[in-house]
Order: sequence, then C-alpha cells, then structure tokens
Amino acid sequence: MEPVEVLAADQIDLSDLAFWERPWEEREGAFATLRRERPLALFAEPDAREASPLAPPPGPGYRAVTRHADVTEVSRNPDIYCSGKGAVSIPDLPPEMVEYFAGMISTDNPRHARLRRIVSAAFNPRMVRSIEDTIELVAADVVARVAKGGGGDFVTEVAARLPLKIICDMMGVPESEYDTVFRCSNVILSNGDPEYIPEGEDPIVALLGVGQELTDLMTEIAADRAANPTDDLTSALVNTNIDGEALTHAELASFFILLLTAGNETTRNAITHGLYYLTVNPDQRAAWQADVAGVTPTAVEEIVRYASPVIWMRRTVTTDTVLGGQELHEGDKLLLFYNSANRDEDVFERPFDFDVRRQPNPHVGFGAAGPHFCLGAHLARREIDVMFRELFATLPHIHSTSEPDRLRSNFINGIKHLSFDVSPASA
Repeated sequence: MEPVEVLAADQIDLSDLAFWERPWEEREGAFATLRRERPLALFAEPDAREASPLAPPPGPGYRAVTRHADVTEVSRNPDIYCSGKGAVSIPDLPPEMVEYFAGMISTDNPRHARLRRIVSAAFNPRMVRSIEDTIELVAADVVARVAKGGGGDFVTEVAARLPLKIICDMMGVPESEYDTVFRCSNVILSNGDPEYIPEGEDPIVALLGVGQELTDLMTEIAADRAANPTDDLTSALVNTNIDGEALTHAELASFFILLLTAGNETTRNAITHGLYYLTVNPDQRAAWQADVAGVTPTAVEEIVRYASPVIWMRRTVTTDTVLGGQELHEGDKLLLFYNSANRDEDVFERPFDFDVRRQPNPHVGFGAAGPHFCLGAHLARREIDVMFRELFATLPHIHSTSEPDRLRSNFINGIKHLSFDVSPASA
C-alpha cells in the first residue's frame, strides 16, 4: 500500500490523537514528508490534564526522529541520549511511576547493566530450550481449538493466546489469572482507548489500579517461589544472585509488568498484522506457503518491520550535541519513531511493499542496536515463526475477513479485533 501525502509538513501534528486515527496510507505519507523535509521536526507535547487532573503539565516539546540513520545513531550512544527520564512517556513523570511501568527500559548504566545482567542470567539456555518446546505445544493447541469453529476474532482467539500463555507459564502465573493479565496489559498499553478505559474514567487512576493488581499478583507468586522454587522464570529471578546482587521486590514487580505488556501485546500485534498482510498480499502468502522452511526466517523479520508494533521510544539529551545536522541541547526530548525508520527510502528498497523474502532487512522493530535492544526479540521471533508454521500446516486457507479494528494510540501499533475465516470457499 503506497503512502498518500495529503498533509504538508507544517500541518502534521504527531501529538494530536486525531492524526493517529487517519487512514494508514495518510499517516505513512506524513512520515515520508517528515523524513524528506523535517527529519527532526519539533512538536508541542500533548496536554493530558483534561483527561486526568493527575497528569503533569506539558513540557517544552520533543523532536520526532524519523530517519533510520538518526534512530540508530541515538540508540548506540546511550551516554548522550539517555533512557532514564522516561523511555515510554513524553512528559517527565515522577520517578516512582517511571519505575512502576517501565523499569529496566527506563534506566541507564550502571543500573541498567545490573538489571539486564540479573535477568539475562535467569534466561539461561535450559530455560530458553524449555520455553521453545512449550511454544510448539501451545501453538498447536490454539490452532486446533479454532479449527473446530471455522472463524471468529483472530486477536482474542489466536494471536493473543500464544504469547499470553507463554509469558504466564514462564512467570508461573496460574491459568485462573490469565484473564486478569490480559485485561491489565490492555489497559496499560491502551493510551486511553475507550474500549479499555471508558470515557470519563481517569486514565492515570486506571493505569495505577491495574499496575497494583499485577504487582500484588507478582508479590504473591514471588513469595511462594522463594519458599518453594520451581523451574519457572520467577523462581530463577527470585533466586538469581550475580556478584552479590539480586532483584529487589520492586524491581521484580516492575520487570513482571514489563514482560507481561511487552512480551504479550507486541507479539500478538505482530501475529495479527501478519495475517492481515498475507490476506491483502496473496502473492506473498503463496510464496511463503510454497516454501515454508526457506521463507519463514525472512517473513518473520518482514512482519516485524512492516508492523512496527512499538511505534516509538523516548530518549533525553544529556549534553549539547549535533544529530543529523541539527543542534541539540541538554534536556531536549527525542522520540525515536521506529515505524518511520522502518520505511526509510534510503535504507529499504520498495519500503511500502510487504515482501516475505526481503533481504537485507535491517529493521528496528525490536529497537536499534544498543543496550536497550529488546531482550525478548528471540522469543518473539520464535513465537511468530511457530504460529505461522502451525497455521499453514493446519489451516492453510485462514485469512482475515475485515479491516483491522485499530487501537487508538500513538505508542502501540495495535489491532484490537480482526475477523477471520478458515474455509477456502470464502478466501
């Protein structure tokens, strides 16, 4: 689908939610304009105080980093562009709130290195192998269930079920709490979408409420694993000690929230986008199904590039510097727009084509190379890989039958609902 440039550069407002409700091709056209004319455009910060009296006043604005080269430059220089002031929020939030909902991705060295070292040690090879074996079993079960029904909502019945169960099983969350985790993660990443936070309800109060639910759940599980360790990730995290260092209770709860949201929402959105892209690009679907083993590795990367499930992450300038010819000053805010970097015409040939055999594909769908590259990238790739292999093997004619019902968000490229059918007659 080609971009449509209906907005001039000075008409584009990335802080206005109305922009994110525009048709996909118009938004892509706007980012193409910014990359070409204003790759580091300055935008006023959104004012959220009307929705919540708890919201801080808007700050001095932010620069939208839209070119691939600039996104990668910022990502590999964390000393100049820090994450600690809030990687997932435009306004500067109270430190305790940043800790609560962002944890490791909103920290800088040396603390970030310490947290990542502890978490990485818990993700040992034996743990990873057991997870990979589980993915195949869960995917087969999910697909077998929907095969009996013939169709439905692909998000809730297929795409969400695999990562949700994998993450919950990893952390030792009982099946009775799956719905709680699903509901809470939807609220946390809803950006105020009225399907998840009803009109009139304070979004910050709702956010804090579900955060507390997940914290209480993690505290209960962690206490049990400290006394009765099992082979799940929570047991490993509770009992991992690296050079005398272990996660605090607050750090463990924060990591739990991060894993449940990042590991659940982003993978389910990538899988959902994947089915939609294959439906509207039947030639790419045919190419993949004709050589599943050969095409899957590149197809998975293309789904992540094209979907860009996380639209942006924030960085803050720590010292005066120059980026892409633009002078920046200490305290300046930058939003790294991964979706735009993944369409950069200087990096990707035919960037608006969905090409399952695209090589090379230096996308930044998991973030760019640097200390904050997604810790769960391997797990996400494996889940997407296994799910589509299972779908092709069991339901070779599965396809979407509606346009995506998109999340109203400038942060997560989410699809809330997508109808599907498995019969060849309706394909």
